[in-house]
Amino acid sequence: MNDQSSDAKRSLPITGRGPGTLSGISLRELRKKLFRPVAALAALGVLFAAPAGARDICPVLAPYAEEVDQAVERALRYLIEEQEEDGSFPGQYGRSAGVVSLAGMSFLAAGHTPGRDAYGEMINRCLDYVLAQQRDTGYIEARRGSDRGMYTHHMSTLFLSEVSGMVDPQREERVREALSRAVRVILTAQDVAKSERDEGGWRYSPTAGDSDLSVSGWGVMALRSARLNGARVPDENIRRAIEYVLRMQHDSGGFGYQEPGQHRITLTGLGILCLALTGHHDSEAVRRGRHYLEGRFRQLPGERWALYGVYYCSQAAFQLGGGTWEEIGSWLYETYLPEQQEDGSWGPGAAGGAESGYSNVYSTSLIVLSLTVPYRQLPIYQRDETVDE
Repeated sequence: MNDQSSDAKRSLPITGRGPGTLSGISLRELRKKLFRPVAALAALGVLFAAPAGARDICPVLAPYAEEVDQAVERALRYLIEEQEEDGSFPGQYGRSAGVVSLAGMSFLAAGHTPGRDAYGEMINRCLDYVLAQQRDTGYIEARRGSDRGMYTHHMSTLFLSEVSGMVDPQREERVREALSRAVRVILTAQDVAKSERDEGGWRYSPTAGDSDLSVSGWGVMALRSARLNGARVPDENIRRAIEYVLRMQHDSGGFGYQEPGQHRITLTGLGILCLALTGHHDSEAVRRGRHYLEGRFRQLPGERWALYGVYYCSQAAFQLGGGTWEEIGSWLYETYLPEQQEDGSWGPGAAGGAESGYSNVYSTSLIVLSLTVPYRQLPIYQRDETVDE
């Protein structure tokens, strides 16, 4: 690494987007307000963000927009009902900073902001919990209960970056400092000596000598978001990460876990997403990945870790735009909207998925993040709008 890159890692200033405000209500009071009729809430001055981000609705979402808005609303209410006072959730991995980050981002993706409406308190609790899990080293992992190493760290870093600039001044100062240290952990972990095959990627441990595409993909998303938010992430680190992603692509166009031959639909969505987010929309690798994905996406619910795949593939398809998004977006809504349960959640086995061992909080958060991709409420969801031309 050159001196410039080393200096960047020692100093990672973060620029904010402008602070929000606090409403200062307790979780009990919040729940009382949330589950009163909408008319009563309006009389109390409790206002909700209009979900479908943009009432400038994308054509693929348009036929499903009302149903999606209602489904997302029910899902967010479910998540608030499940949240503990400290911001965590019950169930397997409910104390994971990664799962809490996914839940917090699902509210941001639906158009809500911290502390600005009833749901903003939910985001603040998620944020406070994640901040409390960060070690002095900058590493973020649950202090109690099970967690998933760098998976969690990358998700939490992404959440911190996406929420930065939306919070009150006191939280903003904490977020900016935590984000700087979290990004430094990611960059340092990438520098661990690895084989030629694994160089540039990440694994579950920050000191691991190997890599896998799933953990690495979240690393790319976290770095891309942090860079958009003002972090000095050196070009060299992005380049090395993308070279790792490309080494995982099989001749079929699919992407594999630790070897190209392990190609899966889930990871192909992630591979395409990483490339699209870093400016490689028109590359041969993306064209081959698109062909692979378009021919197989309907088989996605049968794959292991299908819900991760739904998130990866919905984001990838939206980035690709055109006929790919039309086909996969419509399939997404038609497949997963009917799977919502009466309490507003989606289970890990939605549409025949095989994501055993995780709670409904995890699966509900991932599906909300998938359904709301075209809302474009988060910087990570932005795309080059010429893809549809």
